[in-house]
Amino acid sequence: MAEDNAPVRNADEPEDAGDPLRDSEERLRLAVENADIGFWDVQEGHGHLTWPPRTKAMFGISADVPVTMDDFYNGLHPDDLPRVAEAYAAAADPARRALYDVEYRTIGKEDGVIRWLAAKGRGIFDGEGEDARCSRVIGTVIDVTERKRTEQSLREEGTNLEILNRTGAAVAGELDLERVVQMVTDAGVELTGAEFGAFFYNVVDASGESYTLYTLSGVPRSAFEKFPMPRNTKVFGPTFAGEGVVRSDDITKDPRYGQNPPYYGKPKGHLPVVSYLAVPVIGRSGEVIGGLFFGHAEAGRFSDRHEALMQGIAAQASVAIDNARLYRAAHHEIEQRIKAEKELTKLNETLESRVAEEIQCRAKAEEVLRQSQKMETIGQLSGGIAHDFNNLLQVIHGNLSIVQQRLPEGDAKIRRSVANALSGTERAAALTKRLLAFSRRQALAPRPIDVNRLIDDMTELLHRTLGETITIETELASGIRNAFVDANQLENALLNLAVNARDAMPTGGRLVISTDLTELAGDADLELPAGCYVRITVRDSGEGMDSDVLDRAIEPFFSTKEVGQGTGLGLSTVYGFIRQSGGELRLESRKGEGTSVELYLPCSEQAELAQAAPEAPVAPPRGSGERVLVCEDDADVRAFSADALRDLGYEVVEAADADGAMAALRANGRTDLLFTDVVLPGGKTGADLAREARAIQPALPVLFTTGYARSALDQEQMGDHPVNLLMKPFGVDQLAEKVREIIAG
Repeated sequence: MAEDNAPVRNADEPEDAGDPLRDSEERLRLAVENADIGFWDVQEGHGHLTWPPRTKAMFGISADVPVTMDDFYNGLHPDDLPRVAEAYAAAADPARRALYDVEYRTIGKEDGVIRWLAAKGRGIFDGEGEDARCSRVIGTVIDVTERKRTEQSLREEGTNLEILNRTGAAVAGELDLERVVQMVTDAGVELTGAEFGAFFYNVVDASGESYTLYTLSGVPRSAFEKFPMPRNTKVFGPTFAGEGVVRSDDITKDPRYGQNPPYYGKPKGHLPVVSYLAVPVIGRSGEVIGGLFFGHAEAGRFSDRHEALMQGIAAQASVAIDNARLYRAAHHEIEQRIKAEKELTKLNETLESRVAEEIQCRAKAEEVLRQSQKMETIGQLSGGIAHDFNNLLQVIHGNLSIVQQRLPEGDAKIRRSVANALSGTERAAALTKRLLAFSRRQALAPRPIDVNRLIDDMTELLHRTLGETITIETELASGIRNAFVDANQLENALLNLAVNARDAMPTGGRLVISTDLTELAGDADLELPAGCYVRITVRDSGEGMDSDVLDRAIEPFFSTKEVGQGTGLGLSTVYGFIRQSGGELRLESRKGEGTSVELYLPCSEQAELAQAAPEAPVAPPRGSGERVLVCEDDADVRAFSADALRDLGYEVVEAADADGAMAALRANGRTDLLFTDVVLPGGKTGADLAREARAIQPALPVLFTTGYARSALDQEQMGDHPVNLLMKPFGVDQLAEKVREIIAG
């Protein structure tokens, strides 16, 4: 398609020849160029387009480049193309013959510059009516880019002013801190044209590198969730320090950017930030509350005007945030005061009942403490009595056993008297054992025990003991662990409880023995540490106990039976044994509703050990002149022990205390056995004596004896040496077997 840039002159025509048409067109050309106006001419029938250089320049096309109608349409901004095409069609339509008057944008073909143009023109038609046709469309075009920019600036100024006024008015009356910060951030994005904005709250930790993301605008919060908060780097530091505005057309080229590990720049997947604008928000007191941050993926998007606008927004934000924080603090104070007043009102309303409850709890605690102190005192008294009584029994029982051995075979009456006396001392010894059990000072031999098997093995004994009027049932849980307890003492305890239950059911009834496994997490009522326990429950359908009897049930010598029908030591013995075994006893009963006794025993991780069968009685073994050092403070007990050992063929050296024993050891040289009481006068125990003696004779065997407590020995550290113990009262046979066993090694 051809182009006509200027009027054509015939070659044979003189240059100065007068041509009115040419002169007219030349004058028009000069006028258009001086007025900075371009013109255009389209011959509709032939599709010829005439553009002078001025018009071409408006489309970013060089003067010597041919143009067609395609160049015209291709040079239009896509958003304006439909409107311009419709205006041209209306101007070329014979039916409408509209005035072509339109403003549009062009995109320079060669330079890519966007320009605003204002074009006017009209169609030239041949003929009239239905035969009319458009032969040409001609018109002018001028560049109105500056006018459009001015108008846009004015509109933006008006919009910015409106946004500033709107934001200022909104935040001035807003007391919700989150809403204030969100409105300010949204306004900043709108004013700057940023792709996204954020407000980071200035909460600095000890390392100076902790800032809290308060709000986002333009992107979802998830865009920041997988990235760390800003650190105190050279780029972010000035904002949080309140040093001023940081603005960059391309932050990635800023010398402060990318200087910190581990990323040395933006983390992978971070929002694309090229244009960067950061403004500190400083409160009334000079505190840097936080910072407003804005970003755009394109370079050079923020101007001086945007910086000034953001400083204004930051000033509004600081006042509003201060006010919101003050309001929040005041509101919190009011809430706390109201809460305190409500609590005080409630406190006053419930004061009387709470005081009564506290007094009741304190009285209960005091009663529990008094009961505990009373039981402890009784236990100490019982243990002391048992100790002294055992020493007396030792003298009586030991000497009677010697007399029994030396009596002639034919004197049956005297032998029977001695046997009765020995039987009496054994019953008395059993009584002292009960006292020691209550005071938790008896000698125990705990081992892993299958409690279910032990109860099964006792069933026949219980049936014979309780009689046919009592129905015995067992409810034994499967898979429970072993208990760590003295099996003989546990049998005695269960037998005691069964007999008590029988006495509470004089006309018959039902006795249920059950087991289960329980985990305790430090039960204050049971006074037991956290851990695993085997629980044995003995429950009867008997008469039960009232509260007064229940409170005293485990006291020694307390009994509701007639005089001579009971010692009152049964339940107290069980209580002492269970406590000494590291467990607890819980007693529940109501008058007319029966009694339930729960025994808690610590679990054992070990398997049950097989017990050796008892050996047939043999004559007491004798010595062969070995030297035994006897240390005993009770003269009668010492005399019996020394005489018995001499009769058994041993050489005996006697001492009344630890110092005397050490002197005898040094004076007599090598000794084959030290036989000593655990409790000695002078401040030294039998264990102390054993350690001092072994300093002189390291391999010296030691046999301890006591009528009081194994616990005194358990607390001693005897090193690698075994602890051998003979409980008082003991007979000649027991002494002979134990001494021979230790000396023989």
